[in-house]
Order: sequence, then C-alpha cells, then structure tokens
Amino acid sequence: MTTVGLLYPGHAAEDDFPRIEITLDTDVRLPLFSTDAGEGAYRPDALRGSGAPERLTEGVEELRLAGAEALVWASPGGSFVYGWAGAHNQIATLARSAGLPASSTAFGFVHAVRELGAGRVAVAAAWPEDVTALFADFLAAGGTEVVASRSAGLATAAEAAGWEPGQVKELALAADHPDAEVLLLPDAALHTAAYIPELEEALGKPVLTASQVTVREGLRLTDRRVWAPTLGTLFATHRPVPGAVEPKGIEVRE
Repeated sequence: MTTVGLLYPGHAAEDDFPRIEITLDTDVRLPLFSTDAGEGAYRPDALRGSGAPERLTEGVEELRLAGAEALVWASPGGSFVYGWAGAHNQIATLARSAGLPASSTAFGFVHAVRELGAGRVAVAAAWPEDVTALFADFLAAGGTEVVASRSAGLATAAEAAGWEPGQVKELALAADHPDAEVLLLPDAALHTAAYIPELEEALGKPVLTASQVTVREGLRLTDRRVWAPTLGTLFATHRPVPGAVEPKGIEVRE
C-alpha cells in the first residue's frame, strides 16, 4: 500500500481526491486534512496567509497516524505566492515538521510539465490576473514558458468550487494557444477529476489539473507509478520522457 497525505486549504473541491482514489483502483490511499484557509480569498496576502507554517503543520500528526509516506500541500496559490525560493523554504519547513518527504501542487505542475517533455504551456486560471501572473513567474523560474493565459477573475475558492464542467471547459478553450504543448488548470478549488480526458479531447493536447497533479506529485515522492488513463495523459504514460526524471521532493529528517 502507498499512502500520500494531503493538506488541503478549507473546503472547496477536496472531493476530487476520493474520486481519484477510486479511479486509481489500486492500493494507493489519499488521506486528507483540511487546513484553515482563512477567508479563502484569491488575493496574494490571503494566499500567503493560508500557507503559513502553523497552518501547514496543523494536520501533520493526523496524517502521520494515517500512515502517510509523503505529504503534499495541495494549494498551488498557497505556495507559488511565496516565489520560487520562498516556496522551497515553505516545503522544507513542512518536511522538517513531518519528518517525511514533502512537496506542493505548485512544484507538482513544474515536474508534471517536464515529465510530459513539454516546455511551453497555456494557463487557464480561475484567479484574478495578478495571481495568475505570479503563477506564470513561478513556472518561468522552473523552466516552463507560459505562452498564453486567461484569468476568470473569481474572488474566492467558494466561487470556483461552484463552477460546472462547461464553465471550466469554456475557460480552458479561451486560454489555449497553438504554441502551447500542454494546458494547465491550476486552481485546486475547481472540480476536474471526472472529465480530464474530455478536456484533452476538446483541446487536442494534454491537460494538467490541480487535483490530478497533486496526486501524481505525491506518488512521485514515494517512487510509485500508476497507470490510469481516465486521469489524462499524465497518468497514461508508463515511463517519463528521457531526461525528465526529477529528484525526489524535499526531505528533512531530524
């Protein structure tokens, strides 16, 4: 059995993870702890607050007792708003607290793009433009070029959680660009796990979503590969592109 512990901010689209666990139909387990997300606003200051060390560590002991072998902070915005170096420090603090390998969904996007052998992406974000710009800067720091982006301008995670599949698809199509090899839907508050192949068919290219990437990042930390094409191209690739293998996540043990 492989157990990946997830720290998820508040309550929005966390039900995507039990769906993914069922879809994988393996011995992978994804226990989740909902951290305090504060007001759940899509502002840089609020997102930084959601990723504060005391909020990230509050669920560590519960996930350790659940048998977690690695931890993933399942909030892209609560990570990349700290910048590349700041996000590394954030995850190092989490790993030190847990005594386990740790990462975040934000780093998971960088690793997933590399695993697919891509370098240019389009970003379809529910966030306001200033937050989306911070994500683009983070991706650039990790060697990924954003060739196009579209921001829906939503104010809170609660708004994003209420979106229907048709709204997500419309945003994705509006954000896409011919030069983009992959399209990213990076908001962890959007429900996407049930229809990733449908999105990929509509766009004609791989689609990476927050919940899908979060799980893949956790499995990467545990050296576990799972084939599940119903979760899109990322889970339909048996082997990573040559040269795309990433080192394991940050691990700090006392």
